[in-house]
Amino acid sequence: MDIHTIGVCGAGTMGRGIALTMARAGFATLLFDLNPQALELAKQEHEKELAKSVEKGKITEAEKAKTLALIRYTPELEECLAELFIEAIVEQPGAKVALFNQLAELNHGDCIFASNTSSLSITELAKQILHPERVIGLHFFNPATLMKLVEVVQTPFTKPEILNTAIALIQQIGKTAVVCADAPGFIVNRVARPYYIESLRLAEEKAGSLEQVDRLLESAGFRMGPFRLMDLIGNDINYAVSCSVYEQLGKPSRLEPSWIQQQLVQQGKWGKKSGEGYYTYHS
Repeated sequence: MDIHTIGVCGAGTMGRGIALTMARAGFATLLFDLNPQALELAKQEHEKELAKSVEKGKITEAEKAKTLALIRYTPELEECLAELFIEAIVEQPGAKVALFNQLAELNHGDCIFASNTSSLSITELAKQILHPERVIGLHFFNPATLMKLVEVVQTPFTKPEILNTAIALIQQIGKTAVVCADAPGFIVNRVARPYYIESLRLAEEKAGSLEQVDRLLESAGFRMGPFRLMDLIGNDINYAVSCSVYEQLGKPSRLEPSWIQQQLVQQGKWGKKSGEGYYTYHS
């Protein structure tokens, strides 16, 4: 199946990063969000990021203009016509299912529906969508423009040609596709849970400061310490994933989410995107 236009739903951090990634690879890209302010912010961030690339000599002004011209920003669902959609909206199953079913009614019979969810079951979503055989997971990592890995999550319903098209697309945009089963947390988030949760246990026990834990693990070779990384990902998202994996695996005590992170989420201290998390950030 040939992909010419890609629709990205949700203009938050992940959505706008995925949209820019697709446009940079030469795809006509539609970025949809019901909030016009989110779309305007996404446009500003795209222009800013491409301007930095020009300053660093990575691209020319002409390439910047060409990339921006490939992105269309819209708050109108009726304008969402594409061969493939990637949703990066709120982590609520009902919202994702409703969106995909609306898109299924607007688009042709071969359209692919991909979820960027980091915590929900792709299989359970697919069961409620009009064409479950065309539903797949494409889990990008933040920042989507830089991180090379994309988890391609298949379900028992996924057609082989849909899986192959998804893998080819990820390779075409210069990223590494890793096919995985629809298990709680997929691969990366499942393996990463102890990195975050054990670090939070140390904080709960006052066994070391956040700065000490981050500095020690970075000195040991980790690219980012756990607290800096959780702030980058977003504590709201990281906590939701921890809760989801914990619930889906039968609530093992070793994976119980931390009350420290729960409090931060409740206080709106989501990390870099909100200006405060484990650390304070200045724009």
